[in-house]
Amino acid sequence: MSIFPQLILGIESSCDEMAAAVLRGESEILANVIHEQADVHQPYGGVVPELASRDHVRAVSQVTQRALLEAGVGLDEIEGVAVTAGPGLVGSLLVGLNFGKALAYRAGIPFVGVHHLAGHIASASLGEGTPSPPYIGLVVSGGHTALYRFDSNGSIELLGQTRDDAVGEAFDKVANLLGLPFPGGPSLAKAAESGRADAVSFPRPMLKRPGLDFSYSGLKTAVAIEVEGRGALSATEVADIAASFEMAAVESLIVKSCRALQEQGLDQLVVVGGVSANACLRREMARVAREKGFHAVFPPLSLSTDNAVMIAAAGGRLLREGKQSEWNLNAFSRVPLQRIMEPTDRA
Repeated sequence: MSIFPQLILGIESSCDEMAAAVLRGESEILANVIHEQADVHQPYGGVVPELASRDHVRAVSQVTQRALLEAGVGLDEIEGVAVTAGPGLVGSLLVGLNFGKALAYRAGIPFVGVHHLAGHIASASLGEGTPSPPYIGLVVSGGHTALYRFDSNGSIELLGQTRDDAVGEAFDKVANLLGLPFPGGPSLAKAAESGRADAVSFPRPMLKRPGLDFSYSGLKTAVAIEVEGRGALSATEVADIAASFEMAAVESLIVKSCRALQEQGLDQLVVVGGVSANACLRREMARVAREKGFHAVFPPLSLSTDNAVMIAAAGGRLLREGKQSEWNLNAFSRVPLQRIMEPTDRA
């Protein structure tokens, strides 16, 4: 396929959001529909994989139909289908993946499986200040905390990653320690707005060690010890602990990102993933970028968390290169970003 498909249907179901979107060309968003499951998982304080996949089964057809309706197009006008194939919860992934395959097969149009993190990276090109490789990519979410180098020839190099908890997972667990409601990350960020970031001196893990790896288990444990030592917490104490934890977590991301830029001799940083929606991270990274003279790019706030627009954007790029996936493509719970599904070249 030598011509970029003008209308791409994207489907994302890697965790607890079922999403569908229609993208025209490379950046015109015609529809962006997200079905969330907060009410489903709230009683359990976290995502229950079985419940997530069952809810996806109930929602996938309706969400896709809504996206097509909002876009004002029919399935017969869609020219390609892009679906998240991994990483994520396998049960959830299979729902979206198989539904997308079926739609593409029925319509006789190309289908491509997309790496979830490749989708997040693509989301940065849908806002202002689209980056051009080479650049450093910081991927921060509930399941990922990693630094990559992206080059103009398409090569991707993993520079460093978390050795234990992802930063988003740490946010969720600390929120639970503080008795904040699900979803934990946004609840903690909200509580931190009225707290003092210097109220508690939490550790900044691995900052004094060489390399670009991260660690958040020790920081999480430090918060647990602080909470246990105080007993019943007042609203002010919850806010102060939340703000102090948030600043410690964010500072670790910023320092390692600056180190990666310096070591690689680059001046562009792309920050993506669910945690890129965090206001403290955006504010502090922008401040440091001004001070140190590098360019920090974030996706639009509406596209920072899981969505199908980013999957349509990443999949459209693959289709433009003449790449499709085989019909027997399976879902992957784990797969390196360097191996972005390796779709078959059918050009």
